[in-house]
Amino acid sequence: MGNDNSANLRQRQEEREHMMLSKYASFADRTLGRDKDDIQCDIRTDFQRDRDRILHCKAFRRLKDKTQVFLSPEGDHYRTRLTHTLEVAQNARTIARALYLNEDLTEAISLGHDLGHTPFGHAGERALNKITKDRGGFSHNEQSVRVVEILEKGGRGLNLTREVRDGILNHKSALMPDTLEGKIVRLSDKIAYVNSDIDDAIRAGIISESDIPKELTDVLGDSTKRRLNNIVHDIVHNSEGKNDICMSEDVEQSMKGLRNYLFANVYTNPTAKGEERKVEHLVEQLYDYFIHHTEKLTDEFIGFIREGESIERTVCDFIACMSDRYAINLYKDIMIPKSWSVKSIEHR
Repeated sequence: MGNDNSANLRQRQEEREHMMLSKYASFADRTLGRDKDDIQCDIRTDFQRDRDRILHCKAFRRLKDKTQVFLSPEGDHYRTRLTHTLEVAQNARTIARALYLNEDLTEAISLGHDLGHTPFGHAGERALNKITKDRGGFSHNEQSVRVVEILEKGGRGLNLTREVRDGILNHKSALMPDTLEGKIVRLSDKIAYVNSDIDDAIRAGIISESDIPKELTDVLGDSTKRRLNNIVHDIVHNSEGKNDICMSEDVEQSMKGLRNYLFANVYTNPTAKGEERKVEHLVEQLYDYFIHHTEKLTDEFIGFIREGESIERTVCDFIACMSDRYAINLYKDIMIPKSWSVKSIEHR
């Protein structure tokens, strides 16, 4: 717990939030709390503590080897799921700070929003969703919540605050978080992936900057740097003093147009996505194998089955947790025949 002076450090931060932040901000000392009672840190607020728990968990480290858009690209500068997550956090923190909202909560949601993403990005997600459609399907945002509530720490989860879990769950376009901080992350996710996916596609030679329709670049900007700057400024200026996070109508429509352009020219491009059918087959084969060979799961996941979790749910969790590299190596180990040799027998 620390001494009285150190305990006051957290309290001073909580008091400072009330002095500095907007009346629409989420305040750490008014959190809706955790599912399990937890002794408060003597230095960090609850939202700071959530951020640190996410940053130090295994699922966060695995993001470095999970696909963002391009499968196993040859080059050091393409985004992974980890670099995407960091870009979301940077955009979101900039907006939160400018609007005097809770930057710690914003950062925690940002760092946790993709923890449940599958190997191979959305191709892996589609495969697991197809496999499990009769049992409710699979969605990475719901899986991210499952990671922080159950799968981390051998079934104990991270015991995060409700505000953080709400922001993680509701970061997809079709959903809406309860907090303004969560709404910032929801938009920052789109800002990050639209602009970074264009940048990576240009790097890969799939499109060029001049290919992007002029009616979109006239509003948003004609480079990744200008687009990021213009969109962030637009959100800040249109959300200032409001109990909402929003864009101007022309920027919002242009963002949708840019996303549609990406779907037509990058996300369905045979050069960029030609390997995805192989990925779906790989995921399907791994799922079928472990459904029939649960003894081959790691001890941690075998433990979940012993505690009453269904085999189907556990195998889905196991695959969703994999990195690209782990999934490929495991598939090779299970499915690809190995060469063998007979050791020479010494004659006596």
